[in-house]
Amino acid sequence: MTGIVFEDFIPGAVIEGGPIIVTRDELVAFAREFDPQPFHLDEAAAEATFVGQLIGSGWQSAGFGMRLLQKHVFRGATSMGSPGILQLRWLRPVLPGDALRIVVTVDSCRASNTKPDRGFVRFDLTLRNGRDETVMTQAFTVMFARRGATPLPPRVVNPVEPEAPVEGTDAERLDFLADAPIGAIRDLGRHLFTPEAIVAFAKTYDPQAFHLDRQAARQTHFGALCASGWHTAAAWMKRLHITRARDMALTAQSGPVPQLGPSPGFRDMRWLAPVYAGDTLRYGCTLTDKRQSASRPGWGLATHHNTAVNQHGTKVFEFTGSVFWQWEPSA
Repeated sequence: MTGIVFEDFIPGAVIEGGPIIVTRDELVAFAREFDPQPFHLDEAAAEATFVGQLIGSGWQSAGFGMRLLQKHVFRGATSMGSPGILQLRWLRPVLPGDALRIVVTVDSCRASNTKPDRGFVRFDLTLRNGRDETVMTQAFTVMFARRGATPLPPRVVNPVEPEAPVEGTDAERLDFLADAPIGAIRDLGRHLFTPEAIVAFAKTYDPQAFHLDRQAARQTHFGALCASGWHTAAAWMKRLHITRARDMALTAQSGPVPQLGPSPGFRDMRWLAPVYAGDTLRYGCTLTDKRQSASRPGWGLATHHNTAVNQHGTKVFEFTGSVFWQWEPSA
């Protein structure tokens, strides 16, 4: 059914694939939907930012990596999903016109101790541009069906009657990082995952059966149409910016607004439970650490832990990220 199995992978094997050519229009379109920062949206606005030029969102770069992974490592077939990402690093920006390709190494293979129908493959992925520069690295695990094993029955999924979230009106003053309190939690509000949005995202970035088609998804171990993990992550970024826009407006009434820069990456991303069509997630962000940048005067690096819970109160997603954040007002 899947077209690819656990036994197809051997530790030490190297698989390459690509390229895909990235256009300015698709970089800007993704940013408008999920990551509307000036350096992702407009060349002129980008010149005045930390980055200085128009670049693609790192979350979209991860999506490009997933598209190439599914085509060349999964050979266009469907896996059994991923429990998460150990670490991802964004090392160079993706620029309009870049030709992206992947080099993927099979790090290890391990049969499941509790579910005999599947195994876990640990991969190391490098995303490179046409200048042979490393854009992104990623260490992660994927589940695959075992050859000849009898599959366990699909999950029983009770349909959810979707309810469009009401956008919040709360706003909090934004601190420069030097003054931001460790442990501060920001509720980022709720996001509804519609079947149409799930399928649209999957067609572009993660075309696996359980993300693309309701009937095909019912035959997989997920038991119903569910969102790509990268869609779940991109929606976190979307909620962050929607909430931050209200906070920025409030802060601007009484003083300067601290800027955010790009993120160097994240670690320990865990997809703890499927996000099904009709699910509504509530996202949250907690500042856990901060330090002043030695190389970028006036800037610091913030560490933040992020979670999402569904309408049943079940935690479905978490990760620890980092981002450049203006340390203090400009002189």
